[in-house]
Amino acid sequence: MTISRAQMAAIIDFTLLGPEVTVEELHALIDEALELGVGTICVPPSMMNNTKRAQDAGLNIATVAGFPHGKTSALVKAAEARLAVQYGASEVDVVLDIAQVKAANDNALLTEMVAIREAVASPAKLKFIVESAVVSDVALGVVTHAARAAGADFVKTSTGFHPAGGATVEAVRAMAEAAQGQIGVKASGGIRTWADAVAMVEAGATRIGTSNARAILEGAPA
Repeated sequence: MTISRAQMAAIIDFTLLGPEVTVEELHALIDEALELGVGTICVPPSMMNNTKRAQDAGLNIATVAGFPHGKTSALVKAAEARLAVQYGASEVDVVLDIAQVKAANDNALLTEMVAIREAVASPAKLKFIVESAVVSDVALGVVTHAARAAGADFVKTSTGFHPAGGATVEAVRAMAEAAQGQIGVKASGGIRTWADAVAMVEAGATRIGTSNARAILEGAPA
């Protein structure tokens, strides 16, 4: 597969998440995102009111809900996601109940995802995070099929905060096979170089979540 620097930039979700993020760091991220030409930034939900400049400049704004553990109720996640959209988020990455993902409990997963989808209507995009590092390929298939049925836009490998690790080529491939092109696959967690990002795209990723956008894009072939 051949992918250009511009094509890669367009599918990057340039991410700044964590408990110590400052307004100054957020503005620096926005400046860097505009310089690099990335498609989307992903920022903490409490900082959505500091993203108007990015919105006005045409950046897509993503944020998170139920992050990073996924152990809040579906209705709380739904309210969190809806509020983020009201503040200007065009995309929300929601952490599922990972125990239900691991158990491949499609009924529980559908109930959770449908409740959140009903709270966040299209065109706002929903990405459901599954922590693929601790989930079997069979369970990845189940959760991806459930996400398709619930009207999700993407399944996403990882929060980037789980000690087991982030995206792998194998997990992305399993999710892409189950997605069958009907929903996207976001690879995130541990993607630091151009080669890492290309490998994920070749495995079927249609988005790349990373805090290392500059390193990735500066590694593109001349």
